[in-house]
Amino acid sequence: MTATEARTRRPKPIISGLRSMPEHVTVKVFVLLPLLAIAAAVPFAWGWGLSWLDVGIGAAFFVFTGLGVTAGYHRLFTHGSFKAKRPLRIGLAIAGNMAAQGPVTTWVADHRRHHAFSDRAGDPHSPWLFGTGPKALAKGFLHAHMGWLFERSVTNVERFAPDLQADRDIRIVDRLFPLWVVLTFVGPGVLGGLISWSVWGGVTAMFWAGFVRVGLLHHVTWSVNSICHMIGERPFTSRDKAANFWPLAIFSFGESWHNLHHADPTCARHGVLRGQIDISARLIWVFEKLGWATSVRWPTPARLSRISVKN
Repeated sequence: MTATEARTRRPKPIISGLRSMPEHVTVKVFVLLPLLAIAAAVPFAWGWGLSWLDVGIGAAFFVFTGLGVTAGYHRLFTHGSFKAKRPLRIGLAIAGNMAAQGPVTTWVADHRRHHAFSDRAGDPHSPWLFGTGPKALAKGFLHAHMGWLFERSVTNVERFAPDLQADRDIRIVDRLFPLWVVLTFVGPGVLGGLISWSVWGGVTAMFWAGFVRVGLLHHVTWSVNSICHMIGERPFTSRDKAANFWPLAIFSFGESWHNLHHADPTCARHGVLRGQIDISARLIWVFEKLGWATSVRWPTPARLSRISVKN
């Protein structure tokens, strides 16, 4: 093997560089602004400011963008749990972008890196990176939940997501990320204003169904990174500390059945035991029945038996 061939075959670096300062500031804004909206929600709603229209629009956008992340970003684009026809791929990519958690490619690169180094050095958001003592775990929880987002290092897309980097449709969707973010905040306001036929209806809808909804969805997603790697049940064998945390199951659309996911990452259903509700898996099942999704990697008794801790 020549020196050139050796360099070519050598794994690409985990980190590709640092975010520019404008990019870094933008990330902080989109992390902190919805958080501030949640903090302002209680006094804002004290006797006024929240209507059933706001709740309805917020719930609709929460489901649409949340499933864009879980069924789209996570199960389709990161792990290839199923194949989707082109319109569905594009639609899920747009829905995920509207969750304001970053473009498809960078989100997928971070998550594939997380699986490659789960709960070890190199994992971008493990709560166990600082030790196991009370102070270390408190620091680890904050890091895993949202602290890692404030670091300037960028996961190497060429190493972890070259398939999406080469996908023309995904490149176009990602390039329009600022547009999708604007729509995720402005869209609820426009709907609220048109349905209520009032400017105030638009303002409250933008606040509740826009900023507060994005903030809540952020924290649900981040809780899977933090809580679901710290506490919960572990009925399946995985090489890390991923666990099932049932209180998050509904709001995370099935993502909090995290132990099975890390034991069998490409499985399209995470909630595989009796009573484990997995809304994302049910949506994929609907896509399959409609002919929009194919090659779905459903769990089988043999696969589950192989990774069960009871064996």
